[in-house]
Parts: sequence; C-alpha cells; structure tokens
Amino acid sequence: MQSFRTELENPVVEKDIIDLEKKIRAFREGKIHEEKFRSLRLARGVYGQRQPGVQMVRIKLPFGKVTFKQLLRIADIADEYGSGNLHLTTRQDIQIHYVSLDRTPELWAQLEQDDITLREACGNTVRNVTSSPASGIDPQEPFDVSPYAHATFEYFLRNPICQEMGRKFKISFSSSEADTAFSYIHDLGFIPKLHNDNERGFKVLMAGGLGAQPALAHAVKEFLPEDELIPYIESVIRVFDRYGERNNRNKARLKFLVQKIGLDEFLNLVEQETIATKVKTYTINRDAVPQPAAPEALSVPAIDIINPLKYEQWLATNVFEQKQKGFYGVYVKVPVGDIHTPEARQLADSLRGLVADEIRITQNQGLLLKYARKETLPAIYNALAALHLAEPGFDSVADVTTCPGTDTCNLGISNSMTLSKVLEDVIYNEYEDLIYNRDIKIKISGCMNSCGQHGLAHIGFHGSSLKADKRVLPSVQVLLGGGTVGNGVGRAADKVIKVPAKRATHVLRSVLNDYQANTTEQENFHAYYDRQGKDYFYQLLKPLADLTNLTEEEFVDWGHEETFATAIGVGECAGVMIDLVATLLFEAEEKASWARDAYNESRWADAIYHSYNTLISTAKALLLDKGVNSSTQIGVIKEFDNHFVSTGLVKLPVSFNDLVLQINQNEPSEAFATAYLQSAEEFLTEMKAAREALKA
Repeated sequence: MQSFRTELENPVVEKDIIDLEKKIRAFREGKIHEEKFRSLRLARGVYGQRQPGVQMVRIKLPFGKVTFKQLLRIADIADEYGSGNLHLTTRQDIQIHYVSLDRTPELWAQLEQDDITLREACGNTVRNVTSSPASGIDPQEPFDVSPYAHATFEYFLRNPICQEMGRKFKISFSSSEADTAFSYIHDLGFIPKLHNDNERGFKVLMAGGLGAQPALAHAVKEFLPEDELIPYIESVIRVFDRYGERNNRNKARLKFLVQKIGLDEFLNLVEQETIATKVKTYTINRDAVPQPAAPEALSVPAIDIINPLKYEQWLATNVFEQKQKGFYGVYVKVPVGDIHTPEARQLADSLRGLVADEIRITQNQGLLLKYARKETLPAIYNALAALHLAEPGFDSVADVTTCPGTDTCNLGISNSMTLSKVLEDVIYNEYEDLIYNRDIKIKISGCMNSCGQHGLAHIGFHGSSLKADKRVLPSVQVLLGGGTVGNGVGRAADKVIKVPAKRATHVLRSVLNDYQANTTEQENFHAYYDRQGKDYFYQLLKPLADLTNLTEEEFVDWGHEETFATAIGVGECAGVMIDLVATLLFEAEEKASWARDAYNESRWADAIYHSYNTLISTAKALLLDKGVNSSTQIGVIKEFDNHFVSTGLVKLPVSFNDLVLQINQNEPSEAFATAYLQSAEEFLTEMKAAREALKA
C-alpha cells in the first residue's frame, strides 16, 4: 500500500485521514489487534461487508441534508471507488459498497473537498443525528429543528467523551408532535415545544431502541429550554460512557443501562455530571441552516404529462404544500433506497432550476425536494418518471422500507431487498387503493437487528431460518402492531409467527384482506389490531406456518437460484497474535498525548476527558495482566482499587476511585485540567514501570 497524503485545508480533517492511512498500514503489518482496528475503522465510517476483502463506506449526512454538488461528488466517488450505486439508509446516510480498505483514506479526502465526512458514521460513537426530513418547511412545526440537529452534530463530532463508548448512541429531532423522526426509538429523541408562544425548547425522550430487544423511550422532560440542549446531551453521554456495558455488546445500549440501574438512578447520575460539562448553557445559532434559495419563477410552456392518471396519484401522495405559501415539497419514492450513479447525475441535471439546491434523505429511504412551484410540478414529474422515480404512494403501504440484507451485510440471514420489491408489487397490482393509505407501514430487515426498522412497523418482517426434514429454509418472522402514535409515544411490534420466506406475500394478503373486511370506518390499524388481538392474527396466519407441504422452491430465498444456507461474511484478519496489555498501554500513551495537545491549545474540558481515558486505559491494562476483565469503566475503577490499591501493590495518595472521579466534581477549569493531566501522566509512567518490574 502506497503512503497517502492529502491537500486539505482543514488540518484536523487532514490529520484524521492520514491517521486512518497509518492505522490501515499498521493493521496490514500485524501491529494493531483486529478488534482494535475494527473499532478504529468503524468510527471512520468503514464497515466490513459480507463479501471478503471489500468494505461498505457510510457517508454521514447530518439530518439527511445534501446539495446537488455534494450528490454529484458522492456519485463520482461511488464510480471511482465502489460499485456505482448509492444506498439511502434509514438514518439519512448514503452508503457505497465494494470499496477497497486501502483506498478509504483517499476516498475520504475526496469527499471532504465538498464538506462531507465519514467520521463517526459507524462504530461506538454518536451516529448520524437525524431529523424529520420536512423540518424547515413542515406546516405543523413550531420551529425549524435543523439548526439544533446541526449544532448537536458539530458539538459531538470528534468530542473526546464519545469516541470509544461501549455502544453506539443515536439522537433524533422530530419537527412536530407527528414525530416523523421516531423519537421513541432513540437514545435521545427531541420534539420541539413552545412555551409562552416564543420560548423554544424540547420534550425529551430517553433510552429507546430497536434491535433484537426493542425498548420504548421514557419521557424524561416535558420542556428542556433550547440553551440547555447541548449540556444535557453531554451529561447523558458522559454517564453512558462511564457506566455502560463494554463486554457484552448485546447488552451495551443505553436502554440496557437504564433497565439495569433504574431510570431514577440514571437521571440522578446525569444531574451529578452537570458540574463537569464543558458548557452550562449553549446558544444555538438559529441561522446555521438557512433555508435554500427558491428557484426563480419561470414561464413554463405546456407540457405533455407522461402518464396523466399516475400524475394525479403522484400529486395526491407525493406532493404537499410547504409552510412557505406558494411552494411545494416533493417526495421521491426510491425503490429499496438504491440510486445508481447515472440516475443520480441525471436527477441533479434535470431538477436544477425546478427545485431548491437542497435534498433531504428520508427515514424510509426516499428523497425530499424543496421549494417546487406549482407550475413546475408537471416538469418535475416528467423528470422523475424518466428515471423511474415517480411512483406514487410515498410513505404509504406501497412504500416498503428495507435494509440491504444478504446483498452485502455480514449479519443478513435472508434477502430483504428482493422481498421488499415483491411486496410492493403485490400492493400496486392487487391493492392499488392503498397507495393513499399512510396509516400502515411495512418494514423489512434481513435479520433481527432491525436496521430496516421492522420493530416499529405495522406489518414487519425480519429474516430468519426454519428446519424441515433436516434441511434449512429461509423464513421470515412476522411482526404486527408497531408504529408511531405521536408526541413521543410509539409501539413496538409484536412477534406473531414465523413462516417460510416465500410465503411472505401470502401473509401480506391475509392481513390486508382481513383489515379491509373487518376494520370499522373510525379505526386505524392500531385500533383494529388491538381489538382483534395478537392471538387472532396467530390463528389467521397459522396455516402459512405449516411445514408439511413445502415445495422445493421454498428452500430457495427471494432473488436467489441456489438452495438456501445460512452464512456469515468474512471480515479482515490481522493474522498476528498481539500483546493486548501492551496495546492498552500504547492506547493510554496515545490518549495522554491527546490530552497534552488539548491542554496546549487551552481546550481544558477536552484535556480533562482525555486524561480520564488515560487513567482508565492504564488501569484496564494492569487488570488484564492479572486476568481481571471488567465490563464497565466504573467497574475498572472499583476493580483497580480492589486488586492494586487495597492490596498495597500500587501506592496512591488517595483511592483510585477518588483520583479518577474528580472529573465529575470539578468545573473544567485550567487549574483542574493542569492537576488532572499531571495525575494521569504520572499514573501512566508509574504503572508502565510497575509492569516492567513485575515482568522482570
């Protein structure tokens, strides 16, 4: 691999990219342990694929905002480094696939030329901050939440408190009580509120999440003033970082920590942390995300609409009037979230001058165009139709959300992408009137982890497998009854029954036929489901779970020709045994250098947190040397006292607990940063010497 250099103007970004190149080289040479390297590359948006030797690169687009120029840059990069396809995600990112690991630093440098980052798009970091795609133009919104999402993204990007958490942390901002950013499934979700007509703030939802064990978020504040938003998030993350699980990743999300210690105790710890936060109030720049310039009014000649009937359906389902009178938002339904690069370029070329230069990626893997004028809607429709992007029924029953599944994902069990297309075909061909129904959402994931958000679907499926006559066949777990209620209230879908994957279409027909036959005029799907009850649907679908009448076709997954077999993709392998204790001590040295750099730049809070991490990593290394492996940072602190300080093996002026936890008992001042950094550096030096003495 050739050495790589950038010509970027931002020295922080340049250092990031060059550091990634160095870490890749060290990994190839066997100098970095595989698991450590995995966390490093994930935090830089580089994710292993199912296919050996190539990577998925996730491009972080805060609240899904992208300009035409940025979209074209991403398309060029997807052609140069990937497979020529852009995949839109449920977290408003764009993913490109089949990228060589060695070329990721160069790819990142190319992206940064148009102010696009990979940093912290994956890994145990604050993931992409999402918002309602219509924020800023939503007729129902009290105010535009975009600047608040942007401020959150900026503040926590590269922030020392959230670089190596036990697990990922997800934040959302909904534009109104309709909660279209799903606050109830986030670690922190925010819904805008006004007090006394003009005082801005947020209702706060905490510790929600999907995955294999979904949990609905707790409403912890009815009104958090806007200038307390950033300090509050910081306090929550600091507590999560210190107390969160680090060994068992299946129990490491915030929802599990809150379940373990109780919501009241967690909130008490958050309150205690406020003294140590970098800022006590944080003024949000409300002008940080200005509205894009509207296109100039045009004299539009009469246009022959490609398909007048479909155009009327499209107007009814994909177009809405913005809060800015005279302008319209246009939703674009993107099949399975995939846009090939030629289509992306043609999309940008054909829409320039017809809509504003700002696209928002939506949570259901579509696009939102802004500031269309009424007279240009026919031209916009024709431009989209030419790209097969003008299907009506955005966010309706016919708009199925899906993750990539076995197409590229290491964890995929079944082919969710093809199943999504098949189910949409069922709706368009057999239930066309349901393209107007936005009450029911269908969502599919290739496994139980809910990247396709099946856990909040009215009708959901996730990939699984079944055994019949000693053979394995692809199956889907059917879930029903989930979805958004509003104002932070949501429902987790019930697992009802598991059936062969090829029978998913019959499941859909059975549920929709029953819904149309038995729902009352005033009922939505939730009321209908609750009235009938889970067992009713189990009995309704039970015949489809019968494995005594299987056909050979049912042993082949959707979109495949070969017989189904469960498989997991292969990741990278360092191929060399690494001294884990030495690696931890090396990390401690690196963190101490970061602390010293921050101190020299007068970034007192950052210096303090890097010093804290130096203390933790050093103690963890010595504990590991004794065969003690604690699963939380607070556990490391306690175990170090038990095994080293209390036994006299290490002499400290105070307990290790008292030394380390000064961090949340002091303001982040220069004086405290000076003393705390000195303590961390001295501790690291002494513990390295102690280890060498023990080895000798």
